[in-house]
Amino acid sequence: MNQATSDLNTPEVRTLAERVFNQLQEAIVRGDLAPGTKITEPGLSKSYGISRGPLREAMRRLEVHRLIERVPHVGARVVKLSMKELLELFDVREALESMAARLAAEHMTAEEIAGLREVLALHERQADLKRGEAYFQREGDLDFHYRIVQGSHNRMLMTILCDDLYYLVRLYRTQFSASGARPQRAFVEHHRIVDAIESGDAELAELLMRRHVSASRANVAERYAEVLEQEAGQPAS
Repeated sequence: MNQATSDLNTPEVRTLAERVFNQLQEAIVRGDLAPGTKITEPGLSKSYGISRGPLREAMRRLEVHRLIERVPHVGARVVKLSMKELLELFDVREALESMAARLAAEHMTAEEIAGLREVLALHERQADLKRGEAYFQREGDLDFHYRIVQGSHNRMLMTILCDDLYYLVRLYRTQFSASGARPQRAFVEHHRIVDAIESGDAELAELLMRRHVSASRANVAERYAEVLEQEAGQPAS
């Protein structure tokens, strides 16, 4: 192990890298760093007041979680999916999350279901949801969908949906899912899914989750098409 690699493995650097990763991924998910935005180590180092070592580790993690990408002759930039890629992402999500809901109805414990209802009670108190403007969910255990996948007790699904694709899905779900009556409808759909899981009705839980993600897919696609149209200055196809 060379000295540079050794320096990246110190507890202090790992702690700093974790903090910067969390700050950057939150900025990307909320849209403060917009899709396609070019990012540089000097610029981020200045903005966050940290050395290059922790920053490089944080950027490596962002790349692993598909939030930034390296583009030849451009450098690093915030990921920006094409419409085709976005729809493919939600197709995968629909298939796998509906499977997770089915398994959750079969395997979630009473304690896990109670925790899921506590998360929804917390969401209901959010000002953005009360105003019907948005339905922002914190990551991990405060995220309804994350809890469902964890409740499936299927490690392969957890790896794909709670690690590999989680932040990318969360980015587009957060930035493009709030419009019209969708936030309130999504919240009601969440309650119906939990009811099906609690009753042990695996078939209904799967169906409701599939419909829920399909509705989210349609809403996100419509919103994203509007954004792409504005950027192109011409009607979206």
